[in-house]
Amino acid sequence: MTSSPVTRAQDGAARTAVEVRMEGLSRHYGPVVALDRLDLTLHPGELIALLGPSGCGKTTTLRLLAGLEDADSGHITVGGKDITRVSAAKRDMGMVFQAYSLFPHMTVRQNVAFGLRLRRVDAAKRDRRALEMLDLVGLSTQADRYPHQISGGQQQRVALARALAIEPTVVLMDEPFASLDAHLRASVRADVQRIFHEAGTTAILVTHDQDEALSVADCVAVLRDGKIAQCAAPEDLYTAPADPALAAFVGEANLLPGVHVAGSVQTVLGLLPLHQNGGGFPPSGNVTVLVRPEQIELGPPDGSIRATVVAYGYHGHDAVLHVQVQQGHDARPLIVRTSGGTNFSPGTHVALSAHGPVLVWPAC
Repeated sequence: MTSSPVTRAQDGAARTAVEVRMEGLSRHYGPVVALDRLDLTLHPGELIALLGPSGCGKTTTLRLLAGLEDADSGHITVGGKDITRVSAAKRDMGMVFQAYSLFPHMTVRQNVAFGLRLRRVDAAKRDRRALEMLDLVGLSTQADRYPHQISGGQQQRVALARALAIEPTVVLMDEPFASLDAHLRASVRADVQRIFHEAGTTAILVTHDQDEALSVADCVAVLRDGKIAQCAAPEDLYTAPADPALAAFVGEANLLPGVHVAGSVQTVLGLLPLHQNGGGFPPSGNVTVLVRPEQIELGPPDGSIRATVVAYGYHGHDAVLHVQVQQGHDARPLIVRTSGGTNFSPGTHVALSAHGPVLVWPAC
């Protein structure tokens, strides 16, 4: 059995990361149901991403956990202690928001130490802890600069250092990278993943960005209509989504009609082997088939599956083709991900091949 992650307390003692449980949480705003008996568990030292479209309940979940709002029903326990009715000030949680909220008149070091000052930690310990956290986020050389003298990505790391400095039981992050440009966002995400791995603090990240959730989190919880639709490791969520709607939401998906026959499925892309999760279906029947764009390849030129290019997008590391395959009297749209290098103009004819295994569900 593995030991629980530990963080370093202000007095130097080891501190065990905590488990967080949200059980049966409901929250209504008049007739609007924001959360509907939500259940979610964060294991000690785990970073979970709450992923979903606007209005699905992500931020409401975070606000209930922070104590900024009260649940209509349900319970929240942290480290085995029920905190459902505990005030926000006594919940010992670190917060990181999209707006960094750094004090412009304070240096980076003073910003990081601010929470410790409110807790009346003496000046020497405050300064030592602030420098430890700045070293963790790679900004110890910027300690005496002011927020306007550092970049947006550095300001976000200062905000994270400030949240971690008080040794919170849990760190809550609400769209913390949304205001950064694409290149900087990817860099800061990698930093955050490293920082939380080293700190061992239980954390929850609210985001609507799939790439962000899949690349940073240990586990991704997808919210739908105020409930957890699926909570799984990023690779499991992508390769084995619970239903077609999740498959379409997480990454790009080709959802095709097919016929399941003896361990394989017949589709417009030919006969494909089934993912092991398909073993519970009857020997034959109509199904919905998930084929990810990277499971479809171009060629060989004389292949029997012919398609017409509708649109082409080059992304440097790869390219995405939108094509149509004739299926009876209908044209079936498909997304194909392939290595870049050849520009396919609309109207170009290409040949396709596909490989499994593929995931299937009973046809709707």
